[in-house]
Amino acid sequence: MRTRKDSQKLGEQWKKGVPIEVLPLAYATVIRKITTSLGGTAELRMAKNKAGPVVTDNGGFIVDWKWDNHGNWMQVNNDIKMIPGVIETGLFVGMADKAYFGNADGSVSERGKKIK
Repeated sequence: MRTRKDSQKLGEQWKKGVPIEVLPLAYATVIRKITTSLGGTAELRMAKNKAGPVVTDNGGFIVDWKWDNHGNWMQVNNDIKMIPGVIETGLFVGMADKAYFGNADGSVSERGKKIK
């Protein structure tokens, strides 16, 4: 059984983009650098219940990046983190050996890393 978050490749199910936390003074520069070097679109996430952008607990802004087509996510994650003003990405590359998915029927399915 396939759940809505279970994907064979990044972006197959999730279409809202990768969140990237950035320093407030650097958001415009980060957006420009991401779109010119990695492609796709990047935009500042605006708050829904207040005026202005979403502010994280660290005082950073969130930029949502929707990519075109990438394969080496470890390299992409490193490239983004090297942009001055980037605090963290929402890619979480290589951080888990196994993923668990809650199914609509209450069961749990799991998928481990692919061995190359």
